Amino acid sequence: MNTNLLIPDGDRQRLLACTHNAPHDIYGWHPHGDGSIIRTRFIGAERVELLIHNASQPMQPLGDDIWATTLDDTHTPDYRYRITYPGADPIIVADAYNFLPTLGSLDIHLINEGRHERLWDVLGANVRTYETTLGVVTGTSFAVWAPNATGVAVIGDFCSWNPSQYPMRSLGVSGVWEIFIPGIGDGDAYKFAIHTAEGTRIDKADPLAKRTLTPPETVSVVAKQSEFEWSDHDWITARAGRDATNSAMSIYECHIGSWKQGSTYATLTDELVPYLVDNGYTHVEFLPVAEHPYGGSWGYQVTGYYAPTARWGSPDDFRRLVDTLHANGIGVIVDWVPAHFPKDDFALARFDGTPLYEHPDWRRGEQRDWGTYVFNFGRREVRNFLVANALYWFEEFHLDGIRVDAVASMLYLDYSREPGEWLPNQHGGREHWEAVQFLQEMNATVHREHPGVLTIAEESTAWPGVTAQTDADGLGFSMKWNMGWMNDTLEYFSLDPVHRSHHHNEITFSLVYAFSERYVLPFSHDEVVHGKGSLWQRMPGDDWNKAAGLRALYGYMYSHPGKPLMFMGCEWGQTTEWDEAHSINWDDLHRDYHAGIKRLVRDLNLVYRDTPALYSQDNTPMGFQWIKGDDASNNVLAYVRWGVDATPVLAVINLSGVSLPNYRLGIPEAGTWDMLINTDDAVYGGAGNDLPRSVHTDATEWDRFDQSIELHLPAMSVQYYTLRR
Repeated sequence: MNTNLLIPDGDRQRLLACTHNAPHDIYGWHPHGDGSIIRTRFIGAERVELLIHNASQPMQPLGDDIWATTLDDTHTPDYRYRITYPGADPIIVADAYNFLPTLGSLDIHLINEGRHERLWDVLGANVRTYETTLGVVTGTSFAVWAPNATGVAVIGDFCSWNPSQYPMRSLGVSGVWEIFIPGIGDGDAYKFAIHTAEGTRIDKADPLAKRTLTPPETVSVVAKQSEFEWSDHDWITARAGRDATNSAMSIYECHIGSWKQGSTYATLTDELVPYLVDNGYTHVEFLPVAEHPYGGSWGYQVTGYYAPTARWGSPDDFRRLVDTLHANGIGVIVDWVPAHFPKDDFALARFDGTPLYEHPDWRRGEQRDWGTYVFNFGRREVRNFLVANALYWFEEFHLDGIRVDAVASMLYLDYSREPGEWLPNQHGGREHWEAVQFLQEMNATVHREHPGVLTIAEESTAWPGVTAQTDADGLGFSMKWNMGWMNDTLEYFSLDPVHRSHHHNEITFSLVYAFSERYVLPFSHDEVVHGKGSLWQRMPGDDWNKAAGLRALYGYMYSHPGKPLMFMGCEWGQTTEWDEAHSINWDDLHRDYHAGIKRLVRDLNLVYRDTPALYSQDNTPMGFQWIKGDDASNNVLAYVRWGVDATPVLAVINLSGVSLPNYRLGIPEAGTWDMLINTDDAVYGGAGNDLPRSVHTDATEWDRFDQSIELHLPAMSVQYYTLRR
């Protein structure tokens, strides 16, 4: 045997153990003296030949499935291997160890700095094509960040899941491991076999996988660059010039799998889209669609941040759903979960055998109430992973917004922790400044790269400046869920009307802070699960009163400053709690009152969209004027919403259990006021009182106004009027 072919014992042992950080230094072509050496390894091969210079040259076995040969040529050649496995026809492949790294020096620099905004183009699995002397080579580049690993290999069906076949090289201090493997392409399943400093092997799904097998499988899948042809150019262009926070937004919150049990991206394209159009919604918000192993988490425990869950279809199926929604005038928001991730062994947890994505100290690195790990927001590579992920969803799936889950848990180091279970910040406080910086970076980057899109915070505290610009020390969100309004409103509406006069401040308090942030008004999935009961069940009284209560609740919500959001099933008053394992209760629509509630919500959506006074000044006190805010004894509210064009809408709300037939209100402008909505109308299942469709002011001074009107206010009802111009 030619001793020049031999591999030093130390290198050989590390290669066999998959702990070599530079396998490309041994395998592939290398100059040697006056010639060169080519080495390779094919597990189980009985013969390997080198195809070079239009000739075939047998390679010598060196043991352990390693093969080698020498060449007289000192110039880098182009060549192929012809491999014969027992009982099979020979196959011809290019050499995985004869390609330069697919990450350049700029990529490495940006990764080290934590500022690679297209991280998915260089990490994960990316199908690539190279032109070589012997022809085109197509394969997949694999790259993964695992700085504390002693070795990393790609495994899959293509190598019988053997980590010795395709060990990866380490790209220096970046902590990135990389290899390009010819012949692997779209649809091939893979994982990374990571060898830890403790000497163990752990097989991990790709953190940047763009596709997965359907759970409960935990395997990543190579996905070629999508060839989906978007048709929403005009939509994206118009979005960039629109201020969504002062535009009409009526949001339908939807869990894909249980809208109708067995729903998929494809079935929603055919069924949900016309439903949203018919019912007047402007936006849909999907609970998380990123890959998650446990359906009962509703998507809030994510293991595949870059992959739409395979349980509902392919990434292109999801693209088609978004494109179809845009074609029908519906914006798309998706819930995004950067606060924490599950402890599943196959995913991000202890990724290279050490706390990598999570903070190493459990007092910052675990959310024990949820059984999850917390991202280490102080680590630049982790921030980069998350910021790039937000950009990825906007770039690849044309989202119009993300709703960021559990922001409060990110902002406070003592969130849901007892004394001794949290670490204070450098100033001794409870603020999590690294998370604050991450949120600011994410928001500023997203809004710079995708003008017109929305970032919406689920944030339940009084943290200042959630929707303030980052250059004014705000967090930079477009909007924030108004959890205080939601809690106070539902608590008030759950009271028997006879007790409401003692709680009047609960229904008026929201106007004290309504313009401190830009708000969404959420009746979300969280309010109809875990024993809380459905909104229908939370209304007091018999079915007639429950229906009247819901109609009044929705009439009040659509007239209040902020963007209305309603979880699926609430639009008709679903009678039971939501259960993700079952469809929402469509049978309710055959029961008394529920079809009427649904018709009301549809009409509220249409009136809301067509009436700028109800949305165009949501975020300024100039858009709201109290008419009657202190009539606790009658449980009456009245106010005017003003549009940017100075057109007013009067909302009059009777939340008592009795009708008020001659109720006088002062009015800021004289004239004829035409009715837009009456939630007590018989078409909605109400009492159907014969109310005038128009009312005229008279010169009777009332309260602080020079003119007034007299109205009949049915029990548990809301009326809207607009001034005739």
